[in-house]
Amino acid sequence: MAEGSGEVVAVSATGAANGLNNGAGGTSATTNNPLSRKLHKILETRLDNDKEMLEALKALSTFFVENSLRTRRNLRGDIERKSLAINEEFVSIFKEVKEELESISEDVQAMSNCCQDMTSRLQDFLNKTSKAQATNQKLEIRAQVADAFLSKFQLTSDEMSLLRGTREGPITEEFFKALGRVKQIHNDVKVFLRTNQQTAGLEIMEQMALLQETAYERLYRWAQSECRTLTQESCDVSPVLTQAMEALQDRPVLYKYTLDEFGTARRSTVVRGFIDALTRGGPGGTPRPIEMHSHDPLRYVGDMLAWLHQATASEKEHLEALLKHVTTQGIEENIQEVVGHITEGVCRPLKVRIEQVIVAEPGAVLLYKISNLLKFYHHTISGIVGNSATTLLTTIEEMHLLSKKIFFNSLSLHASKLMDKVELPPPDLGPSSALNQTLMLLREVLASHDSSVVPLDARQADFVQVLSCVLDPLLQMCTVSASNLGTADMATFMVNSLYMMKTTLALFEFTDRRLEMLQFQIEAHLDTLINEQASYVLTRVGLSCIYNAVQQHKPEQGSLANMPNLDSVTLKAAMVQFDRYLSAPDNLLIPQLNFLLSATVKEQIVKQSTELVCRAYGEVYAAVMNPVNEYKDPENILHRSPQQVQTLLS
Repeated sequence: MAEGSGEVVAVSATGAANGLNNGAGGTSATTNNPLSRKLHKILETRLDNDKEMLEALKALSTFFVENSLRTRRNLRGDIERKSLAINEEFVSIFKEVKEELESISEDVQAMSNCCQDMTSRLQDFLNKTSKAQATNQKLEIRAQVADAFLSKFQLTSDEMSLLRGTREGPITEEFFKALGRVKQIHNDVKVFLRTNQQTAGLEIMEQMALLQETAYERLYRWAQSECRTLTQESCDVSPVLTQAMEALQDRPVLYKYTLDEFGTARRSTVVRGFIDALTRGGPGGTPRPIEMHSHDPLRYVGDMLAWLHQATASEKEHLEALLKHVTTQGIEENIQEVVGHITEGVCRPLKVRIEQVIVAEPGAVLLYKISNLLKFYHHTISGIVGNSATTLLTTIEEMHLLSKKIFFNSLSLHASKLMDKVELPPPDLGPSSALNQTLMLLREVLASHDSSVVPLDARQADFVQVLSCVLDPLLQMCTVSASNLGTADMATFMVNSLYMMKTTLALFEFTDRRLEMLQFQIEAHLDTLINEQASYVLTRVGLSCIYNAVQQHKPEQGSLANMPNLDSVTLKAAMVQFDRYLSAPDNLLIPQLNFLLSATVKEQIVKQSTELVCRAYGEVYAAVMNPVNEYKDPENILHRSPQQVQTLLS
């Protein structure tokens, strides 16, 4: 039955499949048959794309040795038995695993118990270790603090060796660094004095103070030794010596002693250099020795002062290089004081030589040039070193005053000689030879004064004194010389002399006041010449007596026509002479006008005297034309009006 049923099922399935494949569309009964749907679904399945199904079918094929009815019927049982065998195998294997795991668990438990025992034992050790670590950390911090303290407030052995050193040992850059460290520690440790660590602070301060004194003493000895070696003309101040002076400024006494040592060394060098410049000259004989020019006083004195000026400036530069890092107050005063000490040594040989030149009296002009030269270098050197170099500046000032004194003595002597033997004016009434010589001397003096480089205020004061010393005696000499001359001759001589003085002074500055005084005197003498010329003309044309009578006439004397020598005939005769004068006025000039040196002055005299003549004629004309004076037909007597006369003479 079973086999028949199976076959029926197979056949039915085949028939159903054929019915579906025929595409009859089927009936609704066939479509709703579950078996048909399953078959239809199975047939529509594409096994090529279903890998899992393919794998399952492959595995299933292992259960069939042969494709028989029996094997197909027992397929489920075979599968179940196979599955059971597999499960039993899994159980057996997992049982072994379980036993192994239980063994491992026991071992782990034993290890856990052992670890717990070790942990409990190590806990005390860990506590002790933690305490030891904490203690160690504190000790490390204390060690760091101690190291920092020692680093900040103590010197290294190398630094101590540098500061103490040996007496002859060199000073290097590291020495100043170590000295700076000592100073810094000495300042920083003062903070301990405000805490509970005063004892430590005082001990460190005392230690640093002792080190400082030792270092400064060593530095001072070294700086002294270095300064003693600076005896060459070209002084090369080393940077280390400059640093030494910067450091020594904290010890004013040692600083001062070192400066004195430098000044002493440089003083001997400058004195030796000055003597060599005087007697030996420069290297190889160039420049030549200054003494070679002793025959030329101005160059001789100028070369000595120029050398000294250059040496003073050089020594100041050396000191500025030495003290360029010093910051204490009064550094400029220190430089000036030391330069004064250095240059003091040359004062004696300089003074002796300049005195020899001055006392030899080379002449007023040279003396004045030397005086100005000394004044210039006094001003120049004081600008370099101030007024602290008192010895040198005093020496130069003394020589200036001496040369100035002898110069004015020379001028005074010259002036006194002018008065001792006063010359008579020359026949041409021009300046005398003594006047010309004195003015030439004055011109040379003033020219040298103008070319000097002395400060303006000093030059002006000297100018006033020179002019007073020369001009006043000169004016007195001219006055005495002309005292025996006639009025016109005296005026002419004085105008010429004053004119020469004025033209000489006009070339120079600071002479305005003197020029004004000379001009006033010239004008006074010009008035005399103008009056003389006018009187000469009036006298020669016969109007002098007429003019005087008109001026002196009084109304109570009656009319002028009735006065003696004022009648019409006399007036007409005078007018004839006056007309001749009007036609040739240059023919009636006093001879003295031809001796005047200035054509301008001559023209001025002629012009102003002509104005006086015109004024006199105008008064006479007014008197004649006045009816009160009873002149008949006055127009025929004086046929020219004052305006016509003025036009003809202009």
